[in-house]
Order: sequence, then C-alpha cells, then structure tokens
Amino acid sequence: MAVNLFRTQLKSRSVVYCLRFASQSSRPNDIVDRIIRVDHAGEYGADRIYAGQLAVLQNTSVGPTIQHMWDQEKEHLRLFSNLVISRRARPTVLLPIWNIAGYALGVGSALLGKEAAMACTVAVESVIIEHYNNQLRDLLRVQHKDSELLEAIKRCRDEEEEHHNTGLEHDAEQAPNYWLLSSAIKAGCYGAIWLSERI
Repeated sequence: MAVNLFRTQLKSRSVVYCLRFASQSSRPNDIVDRIIRVDHAGEYGADRIYAGQLAVLQNTSVGPTIQHMWDQEKEHLRLFSNLVISRRARPTVLLPIWNIAGYALGVGSALLGKEAAMACTVAVESVIIEHYNNQLRDLLRVQHKDSELLEAIKRCRDEEEEHHNTGLEHDAEQAPNYWLLSSAIKAGCYGAIWLSERI
C-alpha cells in the first residue's frame, strides 16, 4: 500500500513537472523574446516609412526603387510576424505609435526631396545593420543556437545593407543638411529600439 502510494505521488509530481517544463519551453527565452519583439517592431516601422515615401514619390524617378525596397520590407515584416506567432513572443504595445511615426517620417523626408528620402533610408538602415549584427553576436553566444532566427536576421541584415547602399547611390548625401537630418533620424531609431525591446 505504501509502495503504491509512493508510486502515485511520484507519478503525480512527474506529470506536474512535465506540464511546467512544457509551459516554459513553449515560451521563448528572454533573449529570443526581446529580439523577436524589437525586430518585428522595426520591420513594421520600416514598412510604414516606405509607405509614406512612396505616397509622395511614386511618380518620380525613384518610385520603382522605393517600391522594390518596400516589397522587401513587407517580406521582412511577414517573416517576423510569423515568428511572433510561432514562438509566442510578446509584440510591443507601441505598434500604433510606430505606425504613425514611421509614416510621418516617410512622408516628411519625401517632401524634402528625393535626396532627403534616400538620406532617411541610409540613416535608418545604418542603425538597423548595426542592431542586427549585435543580435547575431548575442545569439551565437547562446548555448542552444536558434538556426531559424539566425537565418531570418542574416537575411534581413543583408537586404537592409542593400537598401543602405541603394540610398547612397541615389545621392542621399546630397540632401540639404544631410548630417543634421541623418543624426536626428539615427537618434530616433536608437530610441525606438530601446523602447521596443522593453515595452
């Protein structure tokens, strides 16, 4: 009787332990959760920036170029939206703000001219490239490598670098007050990253 009672208790504890482990393992760890949250927010913001730029510059010589970059950003957003769902990561609550801020930045930079729009792209992408490289280093230090997330970040990083170079090729540095405009946009990006990682 005592043996049977011990077996029942042991089995019950094992079931509880397994349920707890399953619940914990179905949630991403803190690093992965933070990375997916901020990258999803960043790609959402980029989507809104290009939407705003194209609304102004669609019928100009850079319209097709902006459309191409926007199409790639849409794919990045789809990629991280799927990761939010599959990894049960918590998205940032700031998405409504990034919706308005991203679109306003896109429209505002485009209204200053094609060069300013490209300067915006160069500034944003330079921050994002650095950000993605930092994330890759963090993920490579983790004992159990997340190959799917690593590949997603590498792919996005490479295409963001393409956007950065495209902006330079389209006279980004010829924008009025380029240094001031670039510095302000970069500061905004760093702030958005910091907030989206935490909120």
